[in-house]
Amino acid sequence: MSRGHTVGEVAKLARLSVRALHHYDEIGLLKPSGRTESGYRLYTDRDIERLQQVLFFRELGFALEDVSRILRDPHFDRRQALIAQRAMLVEKGERLQAMVALVDRTLDSLGKGIVMSAEELFEGNFNPGAYEEEAKQRWGKTDSYAESQKRTKGYTKEDWQKVRAEADAITGELAELFASGAPPADLRALDLVEKHRLHIDRWFYPCSRAMHVSLGEMYVSDPRFAEHYDKRKPGLAQFVCDAIRANAGRGTGEAGGAR
Repeated sequence: MSRGHTVGEVAKLARLSVRALHHYDEIGLLKPSGRTESGYRLYTDRDIERLQQVLFFRELGFALEDVSRILRDPHFDRRQALIAQRAMLVEKGERLQAMVALVDRTLDSLGKGIVMSAEELFEGNFNPGAYEEEAKQRWGKTDSYAESQKRTKGYTKEDWQKVRAEADAITGELAELFASGAPPADLRALDLVEKHRLHIDRWFYPCSRAMHVSLGEMYVSDPRFAEHYDKRKPGLAQFVCDAIRANAGRGTGEAGGAR
């Protein structure tokens, strides 16, 4: 295309921010081949082909400096690169499909109150340390994390069956109540989320109502937690969050009290 593509057009095509394209220009990864009379960037079709390569490599986890090095190689062959990228993307897709299948099996076992074996929990292409490392990064320095690690370290298979059965029962009751059209401030909903709080307090770590509110907000903001609830009933995560907030405003005379 003789007139070239403006930075805004390229950003829209590639679903990138203009700022990202400016950064690619600054580090020499993707410099526009032309400029308008006013000095604005203009990208040729060849530039856009190069950008496609950048994005394929980024999707595969390559660092920007590595992508730049690969594309600067005088022996770089776009066709060969595409063939290699396709193979890597297919492999990545297979790993993700295996992960999805493992998640489904795990959810099914939770629903049935069955504890999966260690081998079953990590069956397939899976990095078992991923979430543990994330948990350490997010909460590793907190007393709650330390207490949870201390308690759960000694749990038996039977203990975990009881933990999951109790949690699943509470979630099921909340889902039924939500489906009935009850509002989050309904006394039955407040009693159920209080039961949920005390479940955490008993099995994992001291859970004050203020902490419970923070957990409720995470159930909505973190897609993984939201999916856990919304798979039961779309909108359930928000219902639970709102009920937890309402429960936090109650008096402190209930069992367990506010901590």
